[in-house]
Amino acid sequence: MKNLKFNIIALGLFMLLLSSCTDDLNTEPKVEVTLEQLLASDPNAITGLLSKMYGAFALSGPNGPGSSDISDDPGESPFLRGIINLQDFTADDMKNRWGDNGLDQLTTTSNWDANNKFFRYLYNRVYYTVPQCNNIINVLNNVDVPNKVQYQSELRFLRSLAYYYMIDCFGKGVLVTEADLGSGVPKPQSSRVEMFNFVEAELLDIENTLPVANDYGRANKAVARMLLAKLYLNAEVYTGEARYDDALIYTKKVIDEGGYSLATNFQSLFSGDNNVTDAKNEIIYALIADPLVSQSYGNTTYLVNGSLNTETMTLSTYGATQGWGGHRATKAWYGLYGNLATSTDVRAQSFWTGGHSYEMNDYKKWTDGYPTTKFRNSNFTGTSVPTDFSGTDFPLFRLADAYLMYAECVSRGAAGGNNTLALQYVNEVRTRSNATPIDLSQLNENFILDERARELNFEGHRRTDLIRFGKFAGGTYLWPWKGGVKEGTSIPSTYNLFPIPLTALQANPNLTQNPGY
Repeated sequence: MKNLKFNIIALGLFMLLLSSCTDDLNTEPKVEVTLEQLLASDPNAITGLLSKMYGAFALSGPNGPGSSDISDDPGESPFLRGIINLQDFTADDMKNRWGDNGLDQLTTTSNWDANNKFFRYLYNRVYYTVPQCNNIINVLNNVDVPNKVQYQSELRFLRSLAYYYMIDCFGKGVLVTEADLGSGVPKPQSSRVEMFNFVEAELLDIENTLPVANDYGRANKAVARMLLAKLYLNAEVYTGEARYDDALIYTKKVIDEGGYSLATNFQSLFSGDNNVTDAKNEIIYALIADPLVSQSYGNTTYLVNGSLNTETMTLSTYGATQGWGGHRATKAWYGLYGNLATSTDVRAQSFWTGGHSYEMNDYKKWTDGYPTTKFRNSNFTGTSVPTDFSGTDFPLFRLADAYLMYAECVSRGAAGGNNTLALQYVNEVRTRSNATPIDLSQLNENFILDERARELNFEGHRRTDLIRFGKFAGGTYLWPWKGGVKEGTSIPSTYNLFPIPLTALQANPNLTQNPGY
């Protein structure tokens, strides 16, 4: 069993106290015993409260994989599952064949509307996480708990992370903080710029109060800086003002001061023991999984089991006992390596080709397209015992991403950037996987976008990357089944944002729908 950093007993106490709070108008969780009373009697209970909020990004609820913190389906609605659904299945790298109403529309980037439950799932997860963080931040103001400023800073990071996905996916929302607890008045709508400014200010403030080092799976200075760098990297999309200079500054802080190093082997980053091999040295921030203690259909179990099928694969090879036969990559991803059979790039080995067709003529046919085995539940070193649920941690932030972010900032002309260093970082990522180094003449924005795909696909970045490079909407770049057509077709620019869920519009009359829906 993985040695988790969760205080399970305190987490259980916490769940006795808090009930679901997904309505962004209801900003105060219902309590049976006040958190002030709990922390006054046991200050160490804060570790369980904090653990619950970290777990909110990967787990569905308090009582195993069949429970949910919100009123949505516990299997379909977890936060990480929503990130993958909205970031990868809507993009060029991954497609799902199940044909579920809502998920099918994501896979084909077509017929999006406010009733799609998968948009609602992510929206609701944000507005579960934020009020819960608000409540604990507020309680900590009124009790004497050792290191409470650090704990509050970690909670503010988690709140900022949740808001980051609201900014990226929906472009607007409601800003609620601890100051709004107990208010029953509908909050006004906040624009994308207003939400951006709030998250930026929060991250800049907590940068000074987070520790340089923290437990694995918890926020430290580098974690906050990485999120801030991502916010700045996408600032031109989010606010209309390019902030690549700032993105470079904070990316460089992560690289120079974080103390991280690239893992020796690419595959180790996505294996069941990635918390104990040298993969841990590259992972800046992980969403922790455990096959026994923290089971979820929405953490890496979704990525592992969803990409396996006994029809063409042996599940135990990848540490799994279940194959759901849902996900396959498209040639827009595996085509970037050239001939998979002869490529020297280790990353080209992350696809199962036996019994499968290169072309995805029918996205609902399992054998059309190659399933990716990038994420697996088997250990990289030693033996493994296959389990129903995955114990592979999800690397939300890692150093290779920071290296490629730095190179992108340099290619976009960021002040203070160094071309030689940018090339060095890109080649360190490539040579780690035995890919041929490039020279400076090859280092441009198009190459960086492709290299981000080769390195980072299926890690929840691709849609955001394509939008930032101007290749998501429109018809200048097509991929299989874009717009519901096999060869791909143009999609409207309004698809750069998802529709605000109908349930949110009904709950708060101050919210307005995004254009085009």
